[in-house]
Amino acid sequence: MTMDAAVYPDDFQEIAPQRLRPLAALKAFNRLIRDKEDTAQVFEIMRALTGASGARGYNRMLRTVEGGRQAFLRQELAHRLDDPAWLARFAPGTVGGEYRAFREARGFTADGLAETAREVAPEIDAPHPVVWYSRRLRDIHDIWHVLTGYSTDALGEACVVSFSYGQTQNLGFAFIGWGAAREIQRENRSIPARRAVWQAWRNGRRAQWLPSLDYEALFAEPLETARARLGIRPPTVYARVPEASRAALKLRA
Repeated sequence: MTMDAAVYPDDFQEIAPQRLRPLAALKAFNRLIRDKEDTAQVFEIMRALTGASGARGYNRMLRTVEGGRQAFLRQELAHRLDDPAWLARFAPGTVGGEYRAFREARGFTADGLAETAREVAPEIDAPHPVVWYSRRLRDIHDIWHVLTGYSTDALGEACVVSFSYGQTQNLGFAFIGWGAAREIQRENRSIPARRAVWQAWRNGRRAQWLPSLDYEALFAEPLETARARLGIRPPTVYARVPEASRAALKLRA
C-alpha cells in the first residue's frame, strides 16, 4: 500500500514510500506548457516525483527543537493565512505585512491553492504526519516568494521552486524549475533563465532550513532582518532581468 491510498483498511499495514513516476511528470509538464494556467498539473508533477522526500523532510523536522515543536503542534497554516484579522496585525515591512500585500495584489488565498491540490490528490487531507508536512510545504510556498524576493512571473516561479528544491530535495521542484527555465530560454534567449534557477537552487541550499520555522513568530519580524537571520541571499541574476521582459513572457507558471 502507498500513501496514495485515501483509506487504510488495515491498521497494521505498512505504508510503502511513493514510487517515482517520471513519465507521468513529463506528461503533466507538457499539459502545463500547453495551458499555463492549469495549476493542477503542478500538483500532478509534485505527486509523481515526491518519492521519499516527504518522509525525509518530516524526520528532519524532528531533529531540531523548533522543528519538533512545530511537528508536535501540527498547525494547519492555511487556516491562519486566510484569517484577515490575524494578517491585519502585521505592520508594513514585516514578513507578515509584506505577505499580506503580496496576497492582496494577486488575489491569492491559501485555501484556493489547497482546493486545487485536492483535485489532484484527495489524500492530501489525510491525518498522517508526512501528509501534514506536504500540506505545510504547499501552504508556505507564497511565504517563500516573499522571503526570497522572487515574484510570480514565470521566471520568478521557476526560481522559487528551484530554491525549494535546494531546501527539500523534492525532485518535483527540480523538474518544474529546470523545465520552466528551458522553456523561458527558448522563448527569449536574452533572459538568463538557467543561471537564475541555478542561483536560486544554491541560495536554497545555503539558507537555513525553512520548513521547520515558527511562521507565526516570523511574520512579526522585519523582512530584511528575517532574510539576514535565515541566510537568504539576494536573487541578483533574477533582479537584473527587466521587469518588462519578465512580464512579457508567454509562459505563465
